[in-house]
Amino acid sequence: MKAARFSRFGGPEVLEIVELPDPRPGVGELRIKVRAAGINASDWKKRQGLMDQELPQTLGHEAAGIVDELGSDVCGVAVGDRVFGATPYGAAQAELAVLSFWAPIPGPLDYATAAAIPAAAETAARSLDQLGVTADSTVLISGASGSVGTAAVQLAVERGARVIGTGSPAAHDLLRSLGAEPVAYGAGMTERVRAIVPAGVDLALDVAGSGVLPELVELAGGPEHVITVADFLGAQETGVRFSRGDSGRATYALAQVARMAEAGRFAAQVGQTFPLSDVAEAHRVGEAGTVRGKLVLLVD
Repeated sequence: MKAARFSRFGGPEVLEIVELPDPRPGVGELRIKVRAAGINASDWKKRQGLMDQELPQTLGHEAAGIVDELGSDVCGVAVGDRVFGATPYGAAQAELAVLSFWAPIPGPLDYATAAAIPAAAETAARSLDQLGVTADSTVLISGASGSVGTAAVQLAVERGARVIGTGSPAAHDLLRSLGAEPVAYGAGMTERVRAIVPAGVDLALDVAGSGVLPELVELAGGPEHVITVADFLGAQETGVRFSRGDSGRATYALAQVARMAEAGRFAAQVGQTFPLSDVAEAHRVGEAGTVRGKLVLLVD
């Protein structure tokens, strides 16, 4: 199969499309013919040598496609089904990918949109679980207009929570459409939030990593009421919990989001698509930060 890979660290130019052996699904896994694969910031961080140090490395943790092989102990899905999900092997940006958890692609979603969901939905659901967001909660989501942020807004609204979301003024209509009360980020954000909720919020989630953790701690009444998925150093400095999947993942989120999308209650933004062969250009666009919404690779 063809797959995206790099054999040395560096800029987008180190990426190449290579031939690799076809993967085989293990127990409780399935394999798909990939039609679309999501791109995340972690992809270019890995390529730059800022994360895993082994070489060579493949890329991609989320994909959508057509089931073409089942591992043992897999039920409720058949060869030929359309599914989206995640792989633990970091090799979804390829013609074939093995998924360890998945859900059926709901009718309203195309492959590109489905591939934009898994990582964001799992991260958002896990963080909301760890915060303890319920129908009685008022939660502030910092960076609410990005992929993880919009997923967190919609999942928190689904729980019945009151959601306040920070974003640029250009994103406020989007946030309102998702059920959040928008607030502009930047200087004066704390005062703008208190203009809506004078007593502050119950909980806060940082998905932007923009250095706002001290403000979120103050608004939520302590670091124990705040979680970040984007600011590791800030979490250490403020005592805020940094959420990661090491202690368990919210794998149920895919099926939940599929049901919500089928009912018209969940939307994902695809900012731009690229053919698999243009993965280097996708990285350049992603690092430039000029496109709102998820970047997705399409596989013929």
